[in-house]
Amino acid sequence: MEKHDDFSQVPVPQEARRGFWSMSVVMLGYTFFAASMWVGGTLGLGFRLFPDLVIVILAGNVILGLYGGLLGYASSSTGLSTHMLARRAFGRSGAALPSLLLALTQIGWFGVGVSMFAYAVNKLTGIPLFPLIAVGGFMMTLTVVIGFSALEWISRLAVPAILILGLWSMGRAVGDFGGLAALAAVEPQNPLTFSTGVALGVGSFISGATLTPDFIRFAKSRKEGVSATVMGFAVGNSLMFFFGALGAVATGLSDTAEVLAAQGLLGAGIALLTLNIWTTNDNALYASGLGLASISGMSRRMATIIGGLVGTLLADFLYNNFVGWLNFLSIFIPAIGGILISDFLLDAGKSKSDFMKGLTIRKVNWAAMAAWPPAVAVSMLSPAEGPLCVAPLNSIVVAAAVYVIMKKYVLK
Repeated sequence: MEKHDDFSQVPVPQEARRGFWSMSVVMLGYTFFAASMWVGGTLGLGFRLFPDLVIVILAGNVILGLYGGLLGYASSSTGLSTHMLARRAFGRSGAALPSLLLALTQIGWFGVGVSMFAYAVNKLTGIPLFPLIAVGGFMMTLTVVIGFSALEWISRLAVPAILILGLWSMGRAVGDFGGLAALAAVEPQNPLTFSTGVALGVGSFISGATLTPDFIRFAKSRKEGVSATVMGFAVGNSLMFFFGALGAVATGLSDTAEVLAAQGLLGAGIALLTLNIWTTNDNALYASGLGLASISGMSRRMATIIGGLVGTLLADFLYNNFVGWLNFLSIFIPAIGGILISDFLLDAGKSKSDFMKGLTIRKVNWAAMAAWPPAVAVSMLSPAEGPLCVAPLNSIVVAAAVYVIMKKYVLK
């Protein structure tokens, strides 16, 4: 049964693990997301192309890569999903809150992706929006029900597809605008501060990075798991931001579908865009299914169907409240990952059997519960400028530090 449920409640056994290239394709498929192009478009309208935009994009993805890499290290070492690591860190009952929050954020991303697909096809064909949302949501949910193997194969198609689409759009932007130098000279339409830009970049995928273990638990070794994670964020997510930014600077639009339409690429690019959205949406729904299954005890497949239905019903609302959704994620999610990293590193020296006992010992781990609120507070109170301006990073560091103090010295 566990094999068919993708080891949702147990460690992935070694015989089911994958190598570096297989994991890299999955992680690139995960981070090659049209919504990241949308965020890149917002950043492109808020910063000069060079050096400001380059620095902001690289800073955000360095944070995501390091954060996701540490979580990938934990999951490839143990074979555990994010939600199983949360059960160990927060306790059997305590893990329900972070798992629910993570599951809901991924259902939210799924809904955003479904609407991005529907809006793009609507612009091209005139087919009414809501039937497209319903069909898109159904088809994407169907593939996730199959499991990790389906994610792997869809990613193999989507990774080259989005590279083609992104390079095509970027080349058209440079050509139509009279060259890269002309694009670089454009002043931002809606100037953003450095901290806001990095927070948007990090917030756009902080929930995804927190759920890195759901996929990297299938890696054969720690080295392959961490390398694939860094590849996904440093290469994949950065490219998506740059593709979106150049298109936005050239057209004055941040919405991906509107940019492609303005460049005359929507018709030719619709299949590539659909593949791109499909693979990341499937990863998001897969992760949410694991979370709901962990909380409720239902099968991963049933949890996936419920999550897909909710995300499809809320798709249009989420699409039209996108930036607010990112701000919410950047405040509440990073602390969870900081706690998971600390919990793993504190006990990494234990034998495997002793480490796994931590999944059942505590009903609630109050050290984790105590570390979360101050991290959220620090995130909300982070200054607008200066060395402490990146709120998600502050949250991760504070959560990790408070957890260590509480577990080792206060609630030991």
